[in-house]
Amino acid sequence: MADELACFKAYDIRGRVPSELNPDLARRIGLAFAAEFAPDRVCVGYDIRLSSRDLALALQEGLVRGGAHSVDIGLCGTEEVYHATFSQGFGGGIMVTASHNPADWNGMKMVLAGAAPLNGDSGLMTLRDRVARGDLPQSGRRGQRRKASFRAGYIALLLSLLGAGGAKALRPLRIVANAGNGCAGPVLREIAAPLPGTVIPLYDQPDGTFPNGVPNPLLPENRAATREAVLRHKADLGLAFDGDFDRCFFFDEQGCFVESYYLIGLLAADLLADHPGGSILHDPRLVWNTREVVEEAGGTAVEDRTGHAFMKARMRRDNLLYGGEMSGHHYFRDFSWCDSGMLVWLLLWRLMSRADTTLSELVAARMRRYPVSGEINRSVADAQAVLDRVEARYGPKALSVGHIDGLSVDMGDWRFNMRASNTEPLLRLNVESRGDTALMAAKRDELLGWMV
Repeated sequence: MADELACFKAYDIRGRVPSELNPDLARRIGLAFAAEFAPDRVCVGYDIRLSSRDLALALQEGLVRGGAHSVDIGLCGTEEVYHATFSQGFGGGIMVTASHNPADWNGMKMVLAGAAPLNGDSGLMTLRDRVARGDLPQSGRRGQRRKASFRAGYIALLLSLLGAGGAKALRPLRIVANAGNGCAGPVLREIAAPLPGTVIPLYDQPDGTFPNGVPNPLLPENRAATREAVLRHKADLGLAFDGDFDRCFFFDEQGCFVESYYLIGLLAADLLADHPGGSILHDPRLVWNTREVVEEAGGTAVEDRTGHAFMKARMRRDNLLYGGEMSGHHYFRDFSWCDSGMLVWLLLWRLMSRADTTLSELVAARMRRYPVSGEINRSVADAQAVLDRVEARYGPKALSVGHIDGLSVDMGDWRFNMRASNTEPLLRLNVESRGDTALMAAKRDELLGWMV
């Protein structure tokens, strides 16, 4: 039971298969979800991992035994579950996925009616406690399970969010799209079909053995294939998706990886031009560029805790226009305040078309103004002990110290955030400076010396 309960994380369910997550537990989670939230219909989708379909079937068995109708949309991306839930009026949605985690992991991302996120502050721990107690009543009215597809409506919505011009607002580009053998390939082909230019697929066949490695483009060692493809095809833009494609990462025409941090500022300014005075959400890891760009564009920058479920909850609560995390999640009010890895690259394409320039030119000045370390991960024996030591060292001389998520320290001409991962046993570091790359690098190396 202890191993099973370990898969309930701060903002989703995630653990190793079968020790921390297996079909029997998935069945009980389905029963618990039906009993706790009493949904009439629940949308269920799953990613390409070898364990995903069996877990999804067991989950649905629990749902129908608990009296809920299950609508199976099959192999899909996480955002397709969100879309189906809010567009079809379902009482809940569950995506079976472990996103970018190692191949022997799996998990579940859950939402309630309207695609409202379920996290540790809004019912996920209540669900865990119900499973722990074995309080899993079966309903006298067994639900039904059926299959359905809402992909056409999902794609139509994405394209409609390009605005009045639709595809006509896009200038023809050559775009390399690396699906990483995850779920993105089939959807990319359908989205790209009516658009100008050429979308060149890479690793677009879904394959749960991950023959080219588990797709996690946030890791520098996973970027070479996309970079080389951009250069080989003389592409204007490169895309790389994680396994369930709720995150998209970008490469410029020179094959250089562009940190999501700078994309947040670009997209915020572009969206604020159409929605003056809006509010933009960001996480605490890297903040200076986003705050400055948003304020210059007449918007309000809002900071909240890292994590897709927490960010979506804040987006929804305060009706925010757009939000972004440097980890590659982008959230949109027009997508029911949910994250979409597909909408973000379409909007960046529109932005590049409006500006009639390259991605490298769009971000060059911002990168010089606020150089960053990129996220660096270290496995440590005691994350909290490291955070305590680092705060004791830097806190007394800091302009400000924050704990909204891990440890954020502003030293005036440089700052950093250090936080424990909610999904992996890692400590994560991000460092930025005000226009001084050498200072940023020196402080990065200095802080890495503490992460042991």
